[in-house]
Amino acid sequence: MARARSDADALLPRVAGGDVGAFRDLYDRTAHLVFGTAVRVIGDRGYGEEITQEVYLEAWHKASDFDPDRGSAQAWLVTIAHRRAVDRVRAERARGDRENTFATDAYQRPHDTVSEAAERNEDATAVVDCLDTLSSPQRDALTLAYYGGHTYREVAEQLDAPLPTIKTRIRDGIARLRRCLGPLAGDPT
Repeated sequence: MARARSDADALLPRVAGGDVGAFRDLYDRTAHLVFGTAVRVIGDRGYGEEITQEVYLEAWHKASDFDPDRGSAQAWLVTIAHRRAVDRVRAERARGDRENTFATDAYQRPHDTVSEAAERNEDATAVVDCLDTLSSPQRDALTLAYYGGHTYREVAEQLDAPLPTIKTRIRDGIARLRRCLGPLAGDPT
């Protein structure tokens, strides 16, 4: 599994050079992470599929922007997915607000799952900003565990690190996120 991470990192420079085969391999290795992140943020599989397509379109056009010193290819793609999903939630909320301004009660929908998702993810940008303050190893471990849905053992295999090290990175990363987020994380200090 650690090989998959280094392979994904090695694929992006080839994608930047227009290598369609490398792009296909990158998609095959990482699409489940990107899609999972989008669905978790937006709460809708259809929108998740759209966001996944947008992420890979952006990756195709901006692969040369990838900086391996800032994190793994997987983390880069998941961050793009997260930001796009948050943007979609905000856009849907703004659209809903505009509609509500001009609509009467007769035209309002009784149940708006996108608006509900927006409310659940209102502070998502703060989380992304705080994720950017973590060290690359902490961010990679947290991204794989929480956005990728991997177990600690799977994260250890993918990052080619001992399990206790991964547990420490995740624990310390969560502590740093909690401090960064302050009251948003339920920390009154």
